[in-house]
Amino acid sequence: MSKVFKALSDETRRSILKLLQQRDMNAGEISSHFNMSQPSISKHLDVLREAKLVSSEKKGQYVIYSINTSVLQEVLGGFLDLFSKNNI
Repeated sequence: MSKVFKALSDETRRSILKLLQQRDMNAGEISSHFNMSQPSISKHLDVLREAKLVSSEKKGQYVIYSINTSVLQEVLGGFLDLFSKNNI
């Protein structure tokens, strides 16, 4: 769960997730929405992938990134469980 919170702590990574909610994209498409280099975006994507918040699939010469909403739901559920009455 700590990898997910680390990934979500960065504003750029949260913005990438918002973009991927709209549709799957490659790194070039994602980087066109930001004022930073494609290698910098790739590093952000690596952090998101390590946290399993995004998945990637090679299609031809591109790597296509997709959001993994099930991980977000799982982490949010676990986070809310920390504050449930049964745990106090």
